Amino acid sequence: MNKEDKIYIAGHRGMVGSAINRKLQSEGYTNIIVRTSAELDLRNQQAVFDFFDQEKPQYVFLAAAKVGGINANNVYRAEFLYDNLMIEANIIHAAHQSGVTKLLFLGSSCIYPKMAPQPLKEEALLSGYLEYTNEPYAIAKIAGIKLCEAYRSQYGSNFISAMPTNLYGPNDNYDLKKSHVLPALLRKMIMAKRNNAESVEIWGTGSPKREFLHVDDLAEACIFLMLNYNDPQFVNIGTGEDISIYELTELVKEIVGFEGPIKTNPEMPDGTPRKLMDVSKINNMGWKASISLRDGITSVYNEIKDREWDQ
Repeated sequence: MNKEDKIYIAGHRGMVGSAINRKLQSEGYTNIIVRTSAELDLRNQQAVFDFFDQEKPQYVFLAAAKVGGINANNVYRAEFLYDNLMIEANIIHAAHQSGVTKLLFLGSSCIYPKMAPQPLKEEALLSGYLEYTNEPYAIAKIAGIKLCEAYRSQYGSNFISAMPTNLYGPNDNYDLKKSHVLPALLRKMIMAKRNNAESVEIWGTGSPKREFLHVDDLAEACIFLMLNYNDPQFVNIGTGEDISIYELTELVKEIVGFEGPIKTNPEMPDGTPRKLMDVSKINNMGWKASISLRDGITSVYNEIKDREWDQ
């Protein structure tokens, strides 16, 4: 991938796509093409085919997806399955038809079985049942992996896949009904501090453990893989370290400066007990995450601490 090659970032306004865009630009890539969802509905097959036929990108970062936390995944099950299937199928097939040199498909750690051995190795895919609350999203992402594998096997397409762990960073979603756990905690803590709230409540018991990767680290890893990786099997991307939701809440509380207690709500779902990635594969290739969780959360907090939200 040369600096002047035509690169298409699908989902450039999202947290992941915007991070990849920033990183590519900072490294001197000059021919990046993007489209907003208003300009190009990625669920529309003909529109996607026409776009690829007209623009003929050489490299594709497939970061577009419908995403959300436990509540959104569980409530909007049909949309999470349909929208994500259509987006990835349209782009991957169009990339094949138009002769794209290389495509990177981005999935999620939720592809793994709920009770898979920890840390999660790439080989654990399809070895057990999925977590029910995010099953539609997981099935869509698994289909994306298998599409890349199938086009590689049948047509020789250089389509690779990467599975990031839980992400956070600039351009995250802070809608409490649709966001992931870390941005939701940051918003709750910031509002609690502003309003002198007595306490902050978190869903579930606080015992599940999660791994968190700053999206700028992910962007760096994606470009690393695009430049260096050409094998069929997908690659985990993470830090290799996890933290309980309760411990995470305490860390966010400390960074924000909220003084009240943390209350758990065991009546709400916990989700998967633990999701820690085995990142030995990408580490052995020469890439490792560099942004610590404390530093990453602090930078995000400084970015959003004065943001106005409804209560």
